[in-house]
Amino acid sequence: MTELATMDFHPQPQAGTARPWAFPAPERGALDNGLTVLRCHRPGQQVVAVEINLEAPLEAEPAGLDGVATIMARAFSEGTDKLAAEEFAAELERCGATFDAHADHPGVRVSLEVPVSRLPKALGLLADALRAPAFADSEIERLVRNRLDEIPHETANPGRRAAKELSKQLFPATARMSRPRQGTEETVAAIDTTAVRAFYDRHVRPATATAVVVGDLAGVDLDALLADTLGAWTGNTAQPRPVPPVTADDTGRVVIVDRPGAVQTQILIGRVGADRHDRVWPAQVLGTYCLGGTLTSRLDRVLREEKGYTYGVRAFGQVLRSAPDGTGVAMLAISGSVDTPNTGPALDDLWKVLRTLAAEGLTDAERDVAVQNLVGVAPLKFETAAAVAGTLADQIEQHLPDDFQAELYRRLAATGTVEATAAVVSAFPTDRLVTVLVGDAAQIEEPVRALGIGEVTVVTG
Repeated sequence: MTELATMDFHPQPQAGTARPWAFPAPERGALDNGLTVLRCHRPGQQVVAVEINLEAPLEAEPAGLDGVATIMARAFSEGTDKLAAEEFAAELERCGATFDAHADHPGVRVSLEVPVSRLPKALGLLADALRAPAFADSEIERLVRNRLDEIPHETANPGRRAAKELSKQLFPATARMSRPRQGTEETVAAIDTTAVRAFYDRHVRPATATAVVVGDLAGVDLDALLADTLGAWTGNTAQPRPVPPVTADDTGRVVIVDRPGAVQTQILIGRVGADRHDRVWPAQVLGTYCLGGTLTSRLDRVLREEKGYTYGVRAFGQVLRSAPDGTGVAMLAISGSVDTPNTGPALDDLWKVLRTLAAEGLTDAERDVAVQNLVGVAPLKFETAAAVAGTLADQIEQHLPDDFQAELYRRLAATGTVEATAAVVSAFPTDRLVTVLVGDAAQIEEPVRALGIGEVTVVTG
């Protein structure tokens, strides 16, 4: 008779006691040249993250030169007064560093990540890029050509095309926010070295910039290191730029960007709402997450699980621009894609979800899961120095206090179901939403028009 093999099982591990966690508090200071510095010591983070905020917003771009901030940002890594473009890239590689820069409505952001052992060398390269960028004619011409090559691909991408159209619909034509962040073919083609240099000279200076340094700084004399690198950057002081008010038209309507033969319809529904300065922001974040923040949220539960229209629909709030007086705005949006024949039914059900939410509200269970997901994952979300540095830089860019993120988690945990419901219903009123559809107008126009969710206009795409 064969003896049965037996297995010894180890006891099931038990969860330990949760340790209290709070978003890291930075230490503020300034260099002699006026550069504001935030530092945050994170033990064990051997890859240091550096973020530089430059007060060079898109609205400061000269008329007819939309995209010059983007070309300038990209040119920061294309050589300095000491190194040609190839030499600069080689030195970064020797440091094991990554260098990136991009322009958006609030300004230009320059990012660096490097092992702490190579921080002195990498900070020197970063400082040279900001202090004395080469802006060589050949490199600017190449960057302009590359950007012109990107534009047709962006236009062909349904998601990018929908975002472009929504901005055009929401904001007046005279507002920079109504136009593509990185410029159009016409405006980019007009950019040359003279334009880039003029934009740099007018807006890039240490007195209006902020540096964020996050990582394991034990044994690093950061004061001396910053003084030797970013401290050598000079420039004139400047008064803060006046921030013009934002106006938007969120009259309920539908715009179809015609793509004949498209097998899917890209959906982007949006309006302008409160930014992070508004006391409603935490409740708005919580309610929006319940509506469409994850696979188990209401929109996915209906449109994906029950109806099978889509692989996923998301609701979110994205800050566009903030001001010290709290007059900033955020884009509140719902996005996803559905197959062409189900465009009408999917939009009908989406509106039913919004109407049901307004009539019946969120459940306590939905609120509890959202709080757990938003607050409970924070220690994982901010495991890296780059994540902490990026959030601190966002707060600076949006004129928020340094403890905003920590306070946000506390307020999210304290927000009740009724408050979250009121915020999300106010954020997505069914009669004040601009709907952009990128798809086959011949197939979707009539079904969408029959829904009565707003006047329907068809534009070519």
